[in-house]
Amino acid sequence: MEDEWLWGWDPTPGIVSVWAEPDGRAFIWRRLPDTGALVREDVRFRPWLLLASLEDLAHLGGRLRPERDGPAPHRVTYEELEGPGALRFLVRADDGRALSTAVLQGASRRLGRTQNHLRDLPAEAVLVMPPEEQYLIASGRTYFRGLGFDALHRLQFDLETTGLDPDRDRIFLVALRAPDGHTEVLEIQGKDGDDDVEADLLQRLVDRIRALDPDVIENHNLHGFDLPFLARRAQRLGVPLALGRAGAPGLRQRPSARGASLGDTGNASPGARGAPGTREAPGQEGAWRSPDRQRRSRYTVPGRELIDTMDAVMRHDFSARDLPGHGLKAVARHFGLAGPDRELITGARVHQVFRTDPERVRRYACDDVKEAAGLAHLLGGAAFALARMAPRRYERLADAGPATGVLDPLLVRAYLRAGAALPAHEPGDGTSHSGAALHLFATGVARRVVKADVASLYPSLMRQYRIGPKRDRLGALLALVERLVDQRLAAKSRARAAPPGSPERHTNEALSAAMKIVVNSAYGYLGAVGLTRFSDVHAANEVTRRGREVLGLLCRELAARGVTLLEADTDGVYFAVPEGWGEPDERRVVAEVGALLPSRVQLEFEGRYAAMLSHEPKNYALQPYEGPLVLRGVAFRSSRAEPFGEDFLRRALRCLLAGDIPGVREAYVASVTALRRREIPTRDVTARVRLTKPSAQYLATRARRRELPYEAVLASGRTRWEIGERVRVYRATGGRAGLLPDPEAAEGEPESAVGASTSASARAACDPRDYDVDYYARLLRETFAARLARALAPEDFIAVFDDPEQPSLFAPSLAHARPILTIVQEPQQAEIAVPAETSPSVQGAGSPTGL
Repeated sequence: MEDEWLWGWDPTPGIVSVWAEPDGRAFIWRRLPDTGALVREDVRFRPWLLLASLEDLAHLGGRLRPERDGPAPHRVTYEELEGPGALRFLVRADDGRALSTAVLQGASRRLGRTQNHLRDLPAEAVLVMPPEEQYLIASGRTYFRGLGFDALHRLQFDLETTGLDPDRDRIFLVALRAPDGHTEVLEIQGKDGDDDVEADLLQRLVDRIRALDPDVIENHNLHGFDLPFLARRAQRLGVPLALGRAGAPGLRQRPSARGASLGDTGNASPGARGAPGTREAPGQEGAWRSPDRQRRSRYTVPGRELIDTMDAVMRHDFSARDLPGHGLKAVARHFGLAGPDRELITGARVHQVFRTDPERVRRYACDDVKEAAGLAHLLGGAAFALARMAPRRYERLADAGPATGVLDPLLVRAYLRAGAALPAHEPGDGTSHSGAALHLFATGVARRVVKADVASLYPSLMRQYRIGPKRDRLGALLALVERLVDQRLAAKSRARAAPPGSPERHTNEALSAAMKIVVNSAYGYLGAVGLTRFSDVHAANEVTRRGREVLGLLCRELAARGVTLLEADTDGVYFAVPEGWGEPDERRVVAEVGALLPSRVQLEFEGRYAAMLSHEPKNYALQPYEGPLVLRGVAFRSSRAEPFGEDFLRRALRCLLAGDIPGVREAYVASVTALRRREIPTRDVTARVRLTKPSAQYLATRARRRELPYEAVLASGRTRWEIGERVRVYRATGGRAGLLPDPEAAEGEPESAVGASTSASARAACDPRDYDVDYYARLLRETFAARLARALAPEDFIAVFDDPEQPSLFAPSLAHARPILTIVQEPQQAEIAVPAETSPSVQGAGSPTGL
């Protein structure tokens, strides 16, 4: 039974896409594992709801019958589930729309006012799920049984446009990478700027996608740019976007945290499921249409899964925090996916270059889709593996948080499979979540550093002490965690045994990664009061208490063995070992202490480093014995930090961790000198910021407080912007706010390429170098250099970061200066919140944004 909760029970292999309608029709596309052939099944299912009471269906009279009487035309059946859960009546009908209408009619009579949407009813009264999830939960089916990641037919496409505004700009070229890896380019044939010419290009794109018939369509920022832009252009030009496998209608919309603004319905098809274009559960027609520009949606089509590799990148960076940015070029370089001959063109110049050197743009666009395919293979395996477990569409799991997006559907399926009533969401009783423990024992530079990792501490404690939600009477959450941990270990073992680079290794590595995501979210699920169905803050706090005990035992036993503790949290402990110790001594100590921990808590030797700068809790730099510098925490890497400052930090940290204090001084002097000579490109002094205020709101409060990002946009001549839009801004001379054109598109392009065939005025616009030198020199010292202060004696810090143009007459020599390590007499303790969702978010670097 418990394996069925995790994997489903229907053995049907090869499902690559599911599409269900509220009227009870479901369409299933499968690839036969033996031949790879595509088949389609058209089936009927009985849409269902969970209700707390049958009162709102009493008006049906004899048409409301027990499930044992069986289905019949216009009949609604019910089954009372076992146990004390509030949602105890499973009601079904042949048509979900009729079922929803019946519930809403009854609720309107009971309440004395019209109820138009099921979402208007209390969550403790009704549970409604999207049609595909209803079908998958009821049938016990899941995606991809018997298929590996590479068995799916995947297509990548990338648009090249004349600009970023789909109401004004146009698509002039599209690159595609076919499922067999072949790349091709479609481009305008005729006069540039002609409606009929662009419409012809879009129609050829639709025809080509339908001919190649992929299971998956993907790109980097697919939902943030390509699909919304394509939909808008197609709408304006009257081109039907029949990209699905079921013909018309074409694109529809679904809600999402990241995607297109819901205010623009684009080319979504009217009429079906809540026109215009929104895709809704029965009884929620129109529920997601809103003028609120902060609400977002994504497009979806029957028979294909639309995957945005940006989701996998952000999920990776949320945990690893090792990416220089989230743009395609930066990430591809980071992972070694970009070839040595990768074509690079500044985004603002792509159309201009196309007019004079179209072959260069073709290479550039083809490189984009190749890198998107590489990213999908490298980082997309976890979402693929999750779809083998959770009863949701693959594309929804790709951008879902693991708590409400994965665990909740698994738990709903488990309870319905067991015939058990589900508890409703409940508010908390006012008890606060105590959060995870974090200790900082020392600051500064330590040598001979070891990290001992506590593998999945909180889920391990849940298993060890059987701590689960009080209202989970089946123990389903703990059972799922148990199965996931055991099967993850088996997947890791299979991956290690498989040949490097083989599909078997890739599949099992992806499975292990997916299971880790879900396992590690279990504790956050407990503490997410009001957000998750089985939240239990008291159980979460008991896990936290046990975690503090384990962490305390771990630190005491390590210290008793002569090491110097540096930092400890639920991820593990960093400590420095005495001079003369070798790796066998380090491993011995970890093994000895690990043997003292509870049986299900595993302490692992994770790594060893030549040196570490401990700055603040969760903010540190590590220098391995071999390999590049490792930076952790927003103090050392942030999407908002100015690149020139981060570049200085990396150079200075390499010297600092090597004990070369004069080298730190040289790095600082070089940076200040380059600033004053304006040798640093403008882009390297910009901060990439997200606009969070609507234009009307900012303009209304502008007289009281001015903020650099918005002033920069206004100074560029714009008076409107989108919430969530990211821009690169800087402080220019004379107190002005500067906006650098095309914030993301120039990533990775050599400076020489900007202007190789560009006018001097265009080059100046991309790199005016009119930044406020004095401001950025202060920022370098007061923000970036300050992060090294704990590693230096006060007099050495003053000497290292003295103004090179105004040196002190009595500056001490740095020849004998050394980094310092300060033991914190009263170790700093902090509580860190553990989120229920693995939702990617990047905090600011702390750079001033006000004017």
